[in-house]
Amino acid sequence: MGGSLGLAARERAAVAEVRGYSQTQATLDLALERGAVTAACGSLEEACDGADLVFVCTPVRLVVKHVRAALQAAAPHAVVTDVGSTKGPLMRALSPSEQRRCIGGHPLCGSETAGVANARASLYQGATYFVTPGDHVDADAYQVLYGFLGEIGARPVAVDPEEHDRVMAVVSHLPHVLANVLMSQAGQHAGARDALLSAGPSFRDLTRIAGSNRRVWTDIFLDNRAALLASLAQFQEGLQEVLEALAAADAPRLSDTIVRAREQRERMLAAGSLPAEDLYRIMIPVPDRPGVFSEVMVALGDAGINVEDLAMHHMSPELGGTLTLYVLGQEVCRRASHVLGARGYEVTTRREVDAE
Repeated sequence: MGGSLGLAARERAAVAEVRGYSQTQATLDLALERGAVTAACGSLEEACDGADLVFVCTPVRLVVKHVRAALQAAAPHAVVTDVGSTKGPLMRALSPSEQRRCIGGHPLCGSETAGVANARASLYQGATYFVTPGDHVDADAYQVLYGFLGEIGARPVAVDPEEHDRVMAVVSHLPHVLANVLMSQAGQHAGARDALLSAGPSFRDLTRIAGSNRRVWTDIFLDNRAALLASLAQFQEGLQEVLEALAAADAPRLSDTIVRAREQRERMLAAGSLPAEDLYRIMIPVPDRPGVFSEVMVALGDAGINVEDLAMHHMSPELGGTLTLYVLGQEVCRRASHVLGARGYEVTTRREVDAE
C-alpha cells in the first residue's frame, strides 16, 4: 500500500518529494530503487519534516501509536492519515485537537501479494477509498486528503468510522472467519485432498481467503472485536434458523431462507454498476495449457464482445478447469456462445439472477 501510494503520488499527482521511513532498511532501499520514495529517511521525524500529507502504512495494532507519533513530528498544517482496515479504534483514541488534522482512511484495493516489490502506481485507480473523519475534523484538512486521493485515481467515499467497522465486519472480516472454519472442517475428513481437487467453484470461492496472513488478520479481528462479535451473533441466528428448519423437515421455511438471500443479492447487484437483470454467466471447460485464455479472449474481442468480469476454477493439470465469463445482455451471451462453440468449446450459459 505504502509503496503504491508513493509511486502514485509521483506519477499521477506530480508530487516532487516523497519521503519514506521504515524500521527495515531493506524496505527503504527497495522503495528508493523502485522510485516509490525520493528520500529514505532514518527516522519518523525526518520523514515528516516539512510534509503536507503523511500516510501511516503499518500493521493495524501499531496504527494508533504511529499516527500519534506522526502528529507530533509533523508541522501543524500537515494532514495525517492511515490505510488500516479498522477505523473506530483509531478515531476513538484521538483527542479533539488530534482529530482536526488526522483523518482515517481505508483503500479497498490490493491483492494477495504484498511489499514494495509488488507496488504499482495504478493500484488505486478506480478503487473505492473510505475516508473516515472524526467529529472535530478541520474542513481544509479533509479537502487536502480528498483532493489528493482523487488525483491518484481513487474514488474517496466519506463514512462514519464506527459504521465503517460494522460494514467491514460483515463483508470482509466475517467471511475470513467463515472461510477459516469451513476449510478446517473440510480438512478433517478422510480423502479431503482428493475432494478439494475436484470440488466445485462454490467451495473454492468460499475458501479462497482461508489461512490469510495470520498476524494481519489476528490484529484485524481483535481491533474490530465488537463489530465482528455482533456480526457473528447475527450469522449464528441465521444458521440456527436453517438448523431448526432441517430438523423439522420444514421445506417452506428452508425455501424462505433461499428466497430472502436471492432478493438481497438482486438488490445489492442492482445498486452496483452492472444491471443484475442483464448480467449473464458463460461457463467453459478449458484445458490446462498455455494460451487458452488468450484464445478465448481474442476470439470474443474479434467478435466485438465485451467481457464484464471473469473467474477461473482450476481443478488439476489433467482435468483443466472452468473459465467463467460475465457479459451484459441475452443477445451478447448468445453471440459469445456461438463464437466459442465454433472453436470447439462446450459452453453453458445462465442468467446471473434467475427468476425461480
